[in-house]
Amino acid sequence: MALAVKRDARMNVAAYRRWVEPRPDEERWELLDGKPVLMAPPRERHQAIVANLIRRIGDLADGKGCRAMPGLAILSDAMDDFAPIPDVVVRCGPPLPDGYAADPLLVAEVLSPSTVSLDRGRKFDFYRTVPSLKVLLIVYSDEARVEVWRREAEDWGGTAVGLDGIVALPELDGAVPVRDIYRGLTS
Repeated sequence: MALAVKRDARMNVAAYRRWVEPRPDEERWELLDGKPVLMAPPRERHQAIVANLIRRIGDLADGKGCRAMPGLAILSDAMDDFAPIPDVVVRCGPPLPDGYAADPLLVAEVLSPSTVSLDRGRKFDFYRTVPSLKVLLIVYSDEARVEVWRREAEDWGGTAVGLDGIVALPELDGAVPVRDIYRGLTS
């Protein structure tokens, strides 16, 4: 569950970066609609899915000279009051000097029951404004289901894939079986 900090005015990314810099490392904050939001520690099932995604997508990304990693904030010139932190980010540029990426190729959000509407709503709208982003994965934690959203010209198209399906990632010259995303998890 996320906790928003009370503020009188909306922050832009520059103000947020100054505000969050002195915060303790164990606190994970993201900027949503101009408000810093403290992220609660994820459940173990959530983290197991993230680890499986990083392992499988990371292998594909390595082959393209890219990296899959958690914990990077995403930036977009189109929305200066957002800096969300998706569960997995794939980017292909040189290493960043900080934890902010404006050039992701792929992002994955693993849904938690408390964040479903935010992840599928405002964050989804934000991610669509990032020009470099080609693929957005919405991964359910309570069922074996992955929504694959892909930029198609000026719009986005999506498909849902179940446990026996495969997430095609031509951007990384490969695919990930949905079973591998949920490997080691019962029900």
